[in-house]
Amino acid sequence: MELEAFLRRQPPAYPDTQALGRCLRALVEARLDQLPLPGSGRTLERFQGLASVGGHDLGLCKLYEGHTDALAIMAQLGGTPTAASTWGMWAAEPPDARLRVVAQGRGLTLHGRKAWCSGAAVLSHALLTAWDEQDRQQLVAVALDQPGVTLSVQGWQAVGMGATGSVDVLFDGAEGQAIGNPGDYLRRPGFWQGGIGIAACWYGAAQSLAERLRSHCSRREEPHALAHLGAVDSALHAAATVLRCSANGIDAAPQDDAERLARRVRAVVEDAAEQVLRHVGHALGAGPYCKDPQFARLSADLPVFLRQSHAERDLAALGLHILPDTWTL
Repeated sequence: MELEAFLRRQPPAYPDTQALGRCLRALVEARLDQLPLPGSGRTLERFQGLASVGGHDLGLCKLYEGHTDALAIMAQLGGTPTAASTWGMWAAEPPDARLRVVAQGRGLTLHGRKAWCSGAAVLSHALLTAWDEQDRQQLVAVALDQPGVTLSVQGWQAVGMGATGSVDVLFDGAEGQAIGNPGDYLRRPGFWQGGIGIAACWYGAAQSLAERLRSHCSRREEPHALAHLGAVDSALHAAATVLRCSANGIDAAPQDDAERLARRVRAVVEDAAEQVLRHVGHALGAGPYCKDPQFARLSADLPVFLRQSHAERDLAALGLHILPDTWTL
């Protein structure tokens, strides 16, 4: 796979946001950002690509997933990205950072603060959610190299996922372009399909960590390490199975509401990733945390990236979905 070959040529760790930005631009220039679209009949290939980047570096994966998600959204809702552009997908909506969009002639202007803007310092463009005069959510494309766009340098103290530079961005009259109609971002089938793509990123990182344990056990048959490897295998097998099944389901019915499917897949993969972190750490001890830079980075990044899940809140939402139904084999 060309994407995997590219990643093998990259360093095992990226020291800062600028390094992540350079690698993302190289991926775009090599057209390795052109993943199959969700529901295209090749959704599993899309998930495999995201997992490959996740297993290499989760900071890079955060930017790569956002960029490829933005491309998929524009393919679905309209919008033509310029050549060699790099995109963020910024949809966080905390109460104290609600961006406003105002009609201005034939265009739009943006006003206010957008939070959790990963890679803001190194991206050329962003898709972001904002709210119009009628209090409707509108997706907006915006170039970041224009007057009226200011990056905050406060509030980002992360160790895990630290290199993503997920800062607040301030907008003061910056010009943007509406993508789709108000409400389209959440209504489209691709919203929940993209949520499963996030789970593929989690899986890739967990699988990469697990490979260290498999390699260790292949060199020496320690009963306790083998028990941990068995637990890791069962968890990853469950995660891989639901990801494959979800890809097949999306391709079979690309316009169906995928919310329940996405919530189930994300719950299974999140649980598997947390099991991998625990079992691999117990089996291998402190050594790889201290001497394997890629392992150490993935181990620090993955718990933070997993918090794109909302834990018990997401499980409660899944519980509401299953109330009218039952389970069958």
